[in-house]
Amino acid sequence: MHDNLTGKRFFGVTLLNVCITILEIVGGLLSGSLALLSDAFHNLGDSLSIVLSYVAHRISQKSQDQQNTFGYRRAQIIAALLNAFLLVFISVFLVIEAINRLREPETINGTLMMIVAVVGLLANLISVMLLNRGSHHNMNIRATYLHLMSDTLSSVGVIIGALVIKFYNITIIDPIITILVAVYILFECWPIIKKAINILMEGAPKLDYEAIRHDLVALEGVNDVHHVHAWMVDENSIVFSAHVNMADMCLSDVEPVYREIEKLLQTKYKISHVTIQAEAARGKGENLIYDQGRDI
Repeated sequence: MHDNLTGKRFFGVTLLNVCITILEIVGGLLSGSLALLSDAFHNLGDSLSIVLSYVAHRISQKSQDQQNTFGYRRAQIIAALLNAFLLVFISVFLVIEAINRLREPETINGTLMMIVAVVGLLANLISVMLLNRGSHHNMNIRATYLHLMSDTLSSVGVIIGALVIKFYNITIIDPIITILVAVYILFECWPIIKKAINILMEGAPKLDYEAIRHDLVALEGVNDVHHVHAWMVDENSIVFSAHVNMADMCLSDVEPVYREIEKLLQTKYKISHVTIQAEAARGKGENLIYDQGRDI
């Protein structure tokens, strides 16, 4: 049911954005508004973004197999990164066009510009509401949501610009609004790009590793912890591995300690997958994060 609902929402948002794009391209050409055309380009990017986001969402639902033993959830991270880069490309292009327009201002039909922008704003608001729920816990949907939010902001800017042009005939406001919206989008893209690259580079999640060591050593049967590795499969799934020094005991006695370690890491540190290598004396006293470059 959830996948079907998600599919319907993605389809509805895509259809809305295609309609907005066509309307704003025609309106932008007829009115002479770069801000309106920039909004149309954003919406065109949105349509591509939404399709990419949905395809990645479907791929991420595939089960783990021999080709991908951690599953396919990183498809959504890749989609989020591509979507963010697409936004950066569009924003840079629009800034260049806006600077050119500042040098050579053109006549703009403020009334037509405002009518088209109001329709675009309403459609963008509907799209934002459709994807709002999934944007809080999913980087892929959040990147698409950012596309839509940027378009909503852009539409508001176009409306303000249209009012200024209509009543005061200050046409320079059109490229200025385009630049301001583009800069805002670039600013919002950076956290998504940074986090996506960190996940794809197997970067460590933000965990208090010394606190983890302290908590593990406090467990009965655990003497020391070293060779810790932590990485993220996606933004919500942390994988953790460590070598744990224990007293020399039977394997059947080790398993209850494993369960205690897993319970601690999952409940307190929200770690999804735990792998422990039990050792008696090997590696005891070595660094928590191994730095000799020989363990991989």
